[in-house]
Amino acid sequence: MKAMIFAAGLGTRFKPWTDEHPKALAIVNNKSLLQRNIEYLQQYGIIDVVVNVHHFADQVIEAIKNNKGWGSNIVISDERNELLETGGGLLKAQTLLQGTDPFITLNADILTDLPLDDLLMEHKKNKALITLGVSNRLSSRNFLFNDSKLLCGWENVTSGDKKIVIHNQKTHSKAYSCVAVFEPNVFGLIPQRGKFSLTETYLSLTSEYPVYGYEYNEGRFIDVGKPESVDIAEKMFL
Repeated sequence: MKAMIFAAGLGTRFKPWTDEHPKALAIVNNKSLLQRNIEYLQQYGIIDVVVNVHHFADQVIEAIKNNKGWGSNIVISDERNELLETGGGLLKAQTLLQGTDPFITLNADILTDLPLDDLLMEHKKNKALITLGVSNRLSSRNFLFNDSKLLCGWENVTSGDKKIVIHNQKTHSKAYSCVAVFEPNVFGLIPQRGKFSLTETYLSLTSEYPVYGYEYNEGRFIDVGKPESVDIAEKMFL
């Protein structure tokens, strides 16, 4: 099984660190965010990992090389010419992720202990194309699921924006944990091209293909999106 870690972002919320470094190499208790996510995948036997790079790409590549992938087989998806966001980045990495098994994606700046084995079990049970890790935590942007945990829409609580793609359903608002599992045939179904967010892809596919949520509320989760998040992360992830 393969995985992709999205590590190409500019990390504008994480300044001043990101004025000179990529956010993926920010340190939490003597380990970079990237290393921690690679080791998280290793807990589930996933050692074949694609990492996309753009912002200070050379530093990410050098860290992977110097640390011998922290014991995993790391392949770089190079976005130095153009930052493609999560959806475009996934599409660019298609040839690196191809295979017959599902694959995992996660964001480099997220730390979680969401159980990937349970996520995969739920994914297979629902015969899903995509399964999204979600929780009940507070978030300004949420996915909307029906009682069967089928994705029906999206909302921005702050702005009031809402997009419903499956109507006439009672929905429940859930925060995205930025971990997902995909069937390998998803690449032939993604309608977007160029630079785009995976949120667009999820919403465009769910009316025709099964896109489900897997809810996990018991464990640890933190978005290490701002410098002040590091202190909290260090208390949660030793």
